[in-house]
Amino acid sequence: MTSMKNSIQEFAIQGGPPVFEQIKSISNLVQPDFEKFLGYSTPMFRDEVFSGAGAVQALLEKRLAEFHQVAHCVSLCGGFWGLVLTMKHLALPGRNEVIMPSLTYRRLADIVAWAGLTPRFCEVDPQALCITEATAQACVSDRTALILGVHPIVNCCDAFGLEALSARTGIPLMFDAVESAYETLRGRKVGSFGRAECFSMQSSKLFNAFEGGYVTTNDTVLADSLRSQRNHGLNGRGEFMGHGMNANQSEVHAAMALAALDGVHAQVEQNRARYQRYQHNLQGLSALELVPFDERERHGYKNIVVKLTPEWPISRELTLRLLHKENMLCRAYYSPPLHQKATGYDMVWDDLSLTEALAERYLMLPCGYFVSIQDVDHICNFLADIVRHGQALKTYEVGQ
Repeated sequence: MTSMKNSIQEFAIQGGPPVFEQIKSISNLVQPDFEKFLGYSTPMFRDEVFSGAGAVQALLEKRLAEFHQVAHCVSLCGGFWGLVLTMKHLALPGRNEVIMPSLTYRRLADIVAWAGLTPRFCEVDPQALCITEATAQACVSDRTALILGVHPIVNCCDAFGLEALSARTGIPLMFDAVESAYETLRGRKVGSFGRAECFSMQSSKLFNAFEGGYVTTNDTVLADSLRSQRNHGLNGRGEFMGHGMNANQSEVHAAMALAALDGVHAQVEQNRARYQRYQHNLQGLSALELVPFDERERHGYKNIVVKLTPEWPISRELTLRLLHKENMLCRAYYSPPLHQKATGYDMVWDDLSLTEALAERYLMLPCGYFVSIQDVDHICNFLADIVRHGQALKTYEVGQ
């Protein structure tokens, strides 16, 4: 690879010019076609329905149900409320623990607590970096109210195994699938596993609706409950069914999501091209291991995750400092794990030494709409420069 920095003095941390003038982030930030967005927005002005439960939201839910090959899709103002309301509906009464990984999204335990439940952290598979049937089984007890399968950023978790565990134990199973809208597992669409799967449509996700979320399910009772709870507790006939809130997705957000859905296949091909460029460029850099997508399945290729091997010359913390100085807004992969964070609510776990070790070795590299193939080349060249100048860069390690 071509050198970006011929000496340590050329690094931005030493005052040299950064590799990029503008920040390159790890977020998708796809911008759907503007004319399509305007076209999908037309019915809300025609019908004078703007806050949700209109024709645009109905069309989005129909198309997403077809996309995921399920009976129902319920859209909401955010993925947060999709998770909370689904948990509250599915959790077994008289029990309080939700089995989930600690190596996951930094706010997921908070969401469990919002639902009035207690996170019960399990270990993860060392290669797949996610919950499995075996790691979840080890945490099952008479306190288990729910199993929360979380698909990782690259590939999918052991959904078939978790379904088998749920069937054996009678414990309801749902999935956090916010990073996996496009994926398949053994050819089956993500969105159709367990009792329900929850997705986000925040701007960093595959379907950019500005903000929003949705739940897919084949459970009609659950779908009706979610529709009522998002609409002040009212059903489609305006009858009060129980507690609820205003969590409808607005029509303008639904229009944005529809435009993104129209362009998703082209977006995925662009993501795949970036991933393949990383794959090609990093082959000769043994100090880094690209976490590979399973090419037997369908993927959105939205995120790039790498592992720092023992050959990597500096700490991950210094690596991130250097990347940030060069305007590469990279992030540690799910670190620290959730059980190591201070919270105001109860959490339960046993030995999570594997999770703790894994949380120290991975990071995410720039990708998405604003990262070009040439940008990928520059990023990989700079990573190679870190290896070339590793000994000199160690002087910037904290405490040295």
